Amino acid sequence: MSNSGNYSYWKYQQKLAPYLFVAPFMILFAVFGLYPILKSLYLAFHTTNGPRSVVFTGLANFKFLLQDPDFYTALKNTATFAFFSIFLQLPLSLGLAMLLNATWLKGRDVYRFVFFSPHLVGAVFVGVLGGLIFAPRFGMIPRFLNFVIGTSLETRWLEDASYVMPTLVFTALWMYVGYNCIYFLAALQSVDRELLEAAAVDGADARQQFWHITLPAIKPVALFVVITSTIGSFQLFELPFLLLQGTAGPNNSGLTIVMYLYQRGFNIGNLGYASAIGWSLALIMLSITLFQRKASGALNGNE
Repeated sequence: MSNSGNYSYWKYQQKLAPYLFVAPFMILFAVFGLYPILKSLYLAFHTTNGPRSVVFTGLANFKFLLQDPDFYTALKNTATFAFFSIFLQLPLSLGLAMLLNATWLKGRDVYRFVFFSPHLVGAVFVGVLGGLIFAPRFGMIPRFLNFVIGTSLETRWLEDASYVMPTLVFTALWMYVGYNCIYFLAALQSVDRELLEAAAVDGADARQQFWHITLPAIKPVALFVVITSTIGSFQLFELPFLLLQGTAGPNNSGLTIVMYLYQRGFNIGNLGYASAIGWSLALIMLSITLFQRKASGALNGNE
């Protein structure tokens, strides 16, 4: 082979090499990512009775969705859980991060691992263990509340509609407070300490330092945590499914959007309606994310 031929072959290899390296990922994504997305979009416009019976019905699934009371119940429950995830869980995560960032605290590395460890074991383990913690008479929570405020040991937290959502919120706090704390802790450690020291010299107290120096510095990370927590809250499935043993709880008090999608798609077999629920959930999460970004930009004075 001539030198010019070798050079051309070498140049061809150079151009082809990047595509060969990314080919495994692209193939896996196309098979397990892109194809299911396109398939679900196709099914959203069809009525199905199992995988083989598929009939085109246009927007019928979405029209039924707008009149479905169970969907609105699931939406209400999911939105309630997301509300507490943002306005209860994240402030606790930030407060815990500030505590773990304090220089006077001894054994900080141990505490960081302890608070983060519930997330390491996964939602399935937390859901199973949560069911034991809230068990009547012998559960840790009923015994603690009985000791502190005298509540009955026979309270069935997972069988009373008024207690199901508090149970889900508390279990999620146990799992995710430490996880989000890591993000806030990393952001707090990047705050310029010289600015804090200068502010202290000028007479600023701890509250003023937090509002005028620390909080503006960690806003990008805070926005990221808020958005990911909101998206994760709207995808809630494992915890209620395991805590309620595969049911939606009394009076559908634990029914979430993803759980309702699972029921319609896999228990009933209407994959078309389940796909419509999934795409509606995607649009809801997209709208909320865009609103949060816009609100954050307005607060930062960018708009």
